[in-house]
Amino acid sequence: MFYDEPLYRPPAEANSVIIQATLGCSFNKCTFCTMYETKQYKERPLDEVFSDIDTLAKHYPHSTKMFLADGDALALDTNILVSILEYAYIKFPKLRRVSLYASAFNIHEKTLEELVLLKEKGLGLIYYGIESGSYEILKKIQKPISHKKMINSLDKVFEAKIKSSVTVILGIGGKKYSQEHITETIKLINKLNITYLSTLQLMLENNREEKFIKNFKGEFIPLSDKEMLEEQLSFVSGIEPLNKIIFRSNHISNSLPLAGTFPKDKARLVSELKLYISHYY
Repeated sequence: MFYDEPLYRPPAEANSVIIQATLGCSFNKCTFCTMYETKQYKERPLDEVFSDIDTLAKHYPHSTKMFLADGDALALDTNILVSILEYAYIKFPKLRRVSLYASAFNIHEKTLEELVLLKEKGLGLIYYGIESGSYEILKKIQKPISHKKMINSLDKVFEAKIKSSVTVILGIGGKKYSQEHITETIKLINKLNITYLSTLQLMLENNREEKFIKNFKGEFIPLSDKEMLEEQLSFVSGIEPLNKIIFRSNHISNSLPLAGTFPKDKARLVSELKLYISHYY
């Protein structure tokens, strides 16, 4: 089989079999993201998806995890997703979890009943990019969605007993909006029922910088590594979660890898950040 490249997956899915249920991203407007800019969104025919599952099942029959690519497979009709999940669990008898990327927009469009059904059929984890809790910043990066919609969407995921992994991007507001970015993101995170939380540092490819900065109307000044770590420190210091959250900051973009659980490890994470900043900067 051949993948329609480029192909992306979360770091935690390194040992998962990957099935492209869709190609590209159904939204594909975020100014910071180049992942699917070369692709037109397309839902793949079920027979092609099943054929890929058959092929991978022959080579990796003992796989326990599967990731459905590309950008947001949750955009698929629920009945199609159910068919894919049912077929995957038949072909991979040791399969324990299927995961996928999702946006607030397509979570919002799914009913709680649909999400419960997907959970029953084996959808175990949804990856979701918050990026920032600031609506002003979200408008500037062309991903405008309110706190209310994000909270409602992730509450549905939680109520359906599907795990969620959300991502925040450090530095995405630049110097001018740095405080707003962290303050509003803390407010949002502290209202969410989520399983995993991760941060990464803003990385813009050269062909994307001009488009990204244009929407800030000359107000975007990038943060240094130290300033991003200071954002990280403020962010970690403000987290008061509704429930236990497993935290990771181990993306290739991160200056300092961090790992812990909120609220148990909050003091240690704050201490590690302060020590690193004072020692290296």
